[in-house]
Amino acid sequence: MKLDDVKKLHQKKYRNQFKHYLVEGEHLVLELVKANLSSMGDITLYVTAEYLSWAQALNPSFELVEVTQKQMSQLSDTQSPQGIIACVPMPAKPQEIEVTGGRYVYLHEVQDPGNLGTILRSLAWFGNFNLLLSPNSVDPFNSKVVRASMGAIFHVPIELDVPLLSLSERFSHFAYLDMQGKAISDPDFSEFQCYLFGNEARGVPRDTLVEVNASAFTIAGSGKIDSLNLASAVNICAYQLSQ
Repeated sequence: MKLDDVKKLHQKKYRNQFKHYLVEGEHLVLELVKANLSSMGDITLYVTAEYLSWAQALNPSFELVEVTQKQMSQLSDTQSPQGIIACVPMPAKPQEIEVTGGRYVYLHEVQDPGNLGTILRSLAWFGNFNLLLSPNSVDPFNSKVVRASMGAIFHVPIELDVPLLSLSERFSHFAYLDMQGKAISDPDFSEFQCYLFGNEARGVPRDTLVEVNASAFTIAGSGKIDSLNLASAVNICAYQLSQ
């Protein structure tokens, strides 16, 4: 891929066009190596001179391209580039994640890259989770999501553009959060196949919850405020389900 094309990968339309995304920084590149994603296709590392020997010892299957500090600044979307960026093939559009094991977290129109990255990080930490994203959700290959995930995006199976109403064809039991629901500490909370979480401002559409006969649960709190941040809510539920 030409360097001018790599620069465009900060925009979703070009990520979709070229089927690649960017991973920036030493920690994320090390996580990329740990995830052993080289089987997906060619991975190219763009490095400045000070990172060249480090990158040469990293993984012999990666293509190395040395760039100037000015070129690195043009590739990066951070104010102080570390000097290493990987251009990584996007996963082939996945088939439906087969319902054979693990738990499924469905996010309906999540918009905040930080929220999605934090959720990925928690799901990877606890393990045995799959992530389903609705249409009109933030792109998980957005550089802000990738950074916020701290590499967790390489470890969590993700299925994109899953319509909310299609879930009933794949799952028979759903849980969601509501102030009037049973406590998530109730043993019933762990008995569901799919856990629904809504948009940061609007939640999950009520009519759909009725249609899929979803069961309501709540995270007990002090009552001083009436809502939790989306990522915090998913994190607490993931912890509860891992017990």
